[in-house]
Amino acid sequence: MKAILAALFGASLMASPASAQTAQPLRTDQAEFRALYQELVETNTTLSAGSCTLAAERMAAHLKSAGFTDSQLTFFSTPEHPKDGGLVAVWPGTSKTLKPMLLLAHVDVVEANREDWTRDPFTLVEENGYFYARGAYDDKAQAAIWTDILVRFARERFHPRRTIKLALTCGEETSGAFNGAEWLAKNRPDLIDAEFALNEVGGGRTNGTAIAAGGKLVSQSLQVGEKAYQDFTLTVTSPGGHSSTPVPDNAIYTLAAALGRIGAHEFPLQFNQVTRAYFRKVGAMRGDDTGRAMIALEANPADSAAETLVNRDKTLHSLLRTTCVATLVNAGHALNALPQRATANVNCRMFPGRTAEETQAALTQVIADPRVGIEQRKKDKPIAVPPPLDPKIAGPAEALMAKYFPGVPMVPSILTGATDAVYLKDIPTYGVPGLWVDPDGNGTHGLNERIEVRALYTGRDYLTDLVRALSK
Repeated sequence: MKAILAALFGASLMASPASAQTAQPLRTDQAEFRALYQELVETNTTLSAGSCTLAAERMAAHLKSAGFTDSQLTFFSTPEHPKDGGLVAVWPGTSKTLKPMLLLAHVDVVEANREDWTRDPFTLVEENGYFYARGAYDDKAQAAIWTDILVRFARERFHPRRTIKLALTCGEETSGAFNGAEWLAKNRPDLIDAEFALNEVGGGRTNGTAIAAGGKLVSQSLQVGEKAYQDFTLTVTSPGGHSSTPVPDNAIYTLAAALGRIGAHEFPLQFNQVTRAYFRKVGAMRGDDTGRAMIALEANPADSAAETLVNRDKTLHSLLRTTCVATLVNAGHALNALPQRATANVNCRMFPGRTAEETQAALTQVIADPRVGIEQRKKDKPIAVPPPLDPKIAGPAEALMAKYFPGVPMVPSILTGATDAVYLKDIPTYGVPGLWVDPDGNGTHGLNERIEVRALYTGRDYLTDLVRALSK
């Protein structure tokens, strides 16, 4: 799924209000939110053993107890995937002319093995100023916040001018499996039709130290566009035979050579409107050698010295180009036999505007070996359409920064990974500011996933005001 945008900013900027706060008892509304968040996090929603359907039902119960009617709650699933269901909730607005807004979040999570984690990945643990659990950040923090906002709106009987829709979906983390956002777009587009959508993976970055430990929030981003995700399967076959009499035609060696060439290949540098603005603004904000190189490279993409320096940052490197990397390998059938088949998965994140077909053609050229077959794992996967940098969205988002994150700039960004926004082709979709992570990505998709406690509560308050502002 998605790689978290974790740019390493070096500027010394004013901290958000959260950085100056001491620990305070939870407000009543925060305590209620924490309980909802914990319930969602502790509902296992992995593909192997969990149930998104159960998670959706539990979130719907909160909405219904707050005042949502059955007609405002729509569950969806398919007979083939009964545990991969989701929920669409609709809170009606008063305007008959304004199109709705959509709050999108996925409730499924990446697999997590208990023996690999320091803590039980499916028990929410609050420790050292962080919440730890699988999905604590990706994406149950966002899903819980969206649900909680509508719970509070319903309790307050707050009906904005613009109708607000909430879609909690499954399958975002499992490419090739059932995907709820894709199903809605194809089968029930009326349920999610909206003027725009707010999604995950905008957000902020610290300077590497938790706010609770005296660190600073150095940026917030509004995500405007994302790379496209595509898996390619490489396959090599050979006759095999007895391992005591090896031959040069070995499927494993042939595949290994192909993967080595892919690993050494660098796709060409590219900029678009959003990444140019990002490099200019963040480069100036950093004030270090990398920042100066970012500014120079944006001004002259042929500046090889600047590119070399920028490429040392893995996130900046990925922002500038398509990337392809081997993620899975499977080969051979017996310990004492020559391999008859060797396969590998190569995962590509394509720069906005690039297609799977041209990426496949580039890989074929790089491999330069007809013995290696290459095919798209899932054909006809849509390419995300970058939304405009709309001041009607960016303006309120930036204006609220002064209240919650004074002195912290909001920068436009693209996502180096991919989200379910890819399926909302006719709905401009933005990754919202609000939450924040450390430069290491907070263990997202890895071990001991976490989110700073203050990030969750402050981000929730910011996003509540943002939804109110955009729904007027």
